[in-house]
Amino acid sequence: MQLFTIVFERLPMVWLLLGLLFISGGLYLGLDYSLSFAYIFLGMGCVLYGLLLFVFMRRERPRTSEARRLSPNFISAGATVVMPPRKVESGPQTE
Repeated sequence: MQLFTIVFERLPMVWLLLGLLFISGGLYLGLDYSLSFAYIFLGMGCVLYGLLLFVFMRRERPRTSEARRLSPNFISAGATVVMPPRKVESGPQTE
């Protein structure tokens, strides 16, 4: 199932690349060719779809990753600051 996740995450880039290829193909044929405008508009549509897909996928992604999420059993006592070692006075020992 990891393969489907990898393909799904790369889909916006595929649409963007496809759109850029259509635009470059339309410009390569030249504006004198009658279908070059169709290639350019189709390429713009693919680029726009790829960008929208990327934005929607970013909005649906959780803010924190699973590796950084704390377990429900974790109890925090505030800031986790390492305290400096206590200074021990080297004076006469009293018993």
